[in-house]
Amino acid sequence: MDKTGIIVVSVCVLLLGWWFVEQKKIADQQAQAQAQYAATHPIAVATGTNSTPVETATITAPAPAIVFDTNAPEQTLVLTNGRARYTFTSRGGGLKLIELLDYPQTVSARWKDTVTNSAAVAALNARTTVPALAILGGESLVGDGNFTLTQTVTGVRAEKSFPDGLHLVKNFQFSSNFLVNVTVRFENTSAKPLDLPAQEFVVGTATPMDVDDSGQVEGAMWFTGDTAVDKPLAWFAGGGMGCTRGAPRTEFQTDSGNVIWAAAHNQFFAMVAMSPTNEPAAQMVARSVTLPLFQNVGVVTNLVAPKGIQTALVYPALTLSANSSFDRQIVFFAGPKEYRTLAQIGEQLNNHADQVMGFGSGYIAFWGIGTFFAKLLLSAMNGLHDLTGMAYGWTIVLITVLIKVLFWPLTAASTRSMKRMQALAPQLAELKDKYKDDAQKLTSKQWELYKKNKVNPMSGCLPMLIQMPVFFGFLAMIRSAIELRGAHFLWVADLTKPDTLFMIPGLSFIPFISTPEGLPFNLLPLLMVGAMVWQAHLQPASPGMEPSQQKMMRFIPLMMLLFLYNYSSGMALYMTISTLLTVLQTRLTKSNIPAAPVVTTNPALTPVSKKKK
Repeated sequence: MDKTGIIVVSVCVLLLGWWFVEQKKIADQQAQAQAQYAATHPIAVATGTNSTPVETATITAPAPAIVFDTNAPEQTLVLTNGRARYTFTSRGGGLKLIELLDYPQTVSARWKDTVTNSAAVAALNARTTVPALAILGGESLVGDGNFTLTQTVTGVRAEKSFPDGLHLVKNFQFSSNFLVNVTVRFENTSAKPLDLPAQEFVVGTATPMDVDDSGQVEGAMWFTGDTAVDKPLAWFAGGGMGCTRGAPRTEFQTDSGNVIWAAAHNQFFAMVAMSPTNEPAAQMVARSVTLPLFQNVGVVTNLVAPKGIQTALVYPALTLSANSSFDRQIVFFAGPKEYRTLAQIGEQLNNHADQVMGFGSGYIAFWGIGTFFAKLLLSAMNGLHDLTGMAYGWTIVLITVLIKVLFWPLTAASTRSMKRMQALAPQLAELKDKYKDDAQKLTSKQWELYKKNKVNPMSGCLPMLIQMPVFFGFLAMIRSAIELRGAHFLWVADLTKPDTLFMIPGLSFIPFISTPEGLPFNLLPLLMVGAMVWQAHLQPASPGMEPSQQKMMRFIPLMMLLFLYNYSSGMALYMTISTLLTVLQTRLTKSNIPAAPVVTTNPALTPVSKKKK
């Protein structure tokens, strides 16, 4: 148990230290990028009361550079199907903007006094120059980039003719569950064969939603038929799997193979282009782009130019014979990463809705176990919410209570075992002194003493190990559940964001938890740490643990504070309630533990009994 404790604490310290170093490198790179960005893009300050955000910089064009002819007037068509509003543009012949009418653009309480456009809704592919479902691939596929738009009975048609005889037609038909069925027809109207280069079907550009969105959950995702892979924004910033950070990257391209679908996603929303399984794309390409600064009512609210990730499906080159045509089918999804909605289009996603949710990405995957518990917890949370009608904050409290009741017998048995272990401390100390020069004999005698007293020294770690997947499941679920976006709980304005009550100016120098505006005062993580310290005070200390190890264990609440301070407040709520329930259980269990006689293995350690008369 001692060695296990040392290993666990050491690994936690190393991981936390590595995370600190990585965050420092990211901050340095962002500062350098901002300095370079500011030198080339002067900030224009908005005046008046115009509620529309001012875009102060042009977007860096992705490679290959595509410039649509802006001399021709832009034609737009705006259609609404009840839950979404689609803006089609003639420049690129695709979707310029997808607005989700059921979801606000921002739910931040932090900027509620400065963001005047509070009625704005969540917009996908916003503030980019390349529309979703545009086709790139060189001059022969782009030309001047301008299409002719026509509204049809079921949707929109975009078409364009090229000098070499190519006639490109896109038909967009609306469906349910935020789906758009797209048919792209390549027509050769000439009397000779026509060679077309590889085509990039743009899925869209993942962008931050508001000033509080750091974009760190943005990513480009693709599915090859066997597994889904996510390439996060951190990779484009130079991060990797190791402890070193390289130079920022601008492009990623998969190896040749079957790509069934590709996605550009941020924390709560995604754009996914799905190919038929019998006609998959050859590759997926993703590029990092620089976006304009968020700016509202004369106040620049973010200091670093935000980043977006543009994703595209790549299809191989083809040759069209004279007077022939060729069709490609795409099913396009642009909507919330809501598990129940994604599950309804599971056939197109090859039943990998959990991957689009982000359950299986990063350290929270926990070898797939965290993914299983994330789906289970999300289903339980939605089920209890629908059944009881409680707000999501109280639903998290109820789930925490149910989990604690489920693990109550195991935790109680562990507490009783640790209490018995504490009673064996004098005997263990004598054994260590007697066999200090014979480690093998000492281990044998210790286990013999444990066996005689029916004590398992590993029982203290067992509840923690069993509940670890639940912890990782909560991390994944709370980070990805759009149901919690804007969900209130007491003073918490949004359970997916920190519960910042106010900012403490002048403390922006505190690493990892402060911001340029100062130190945010987040109450729930502080309550969580207070509960953890209380629990550690009540928990009986292991008799085999050295004083230095006990000091190391005291730093665990601090590590959890740094890890969760700026995380979703829903996670801090779960940890706080769970710790308080553990404190309650510990007090109840300790008060009901009967005094157990200590059985020793060495007669010399047994007290001399009085002779009976």
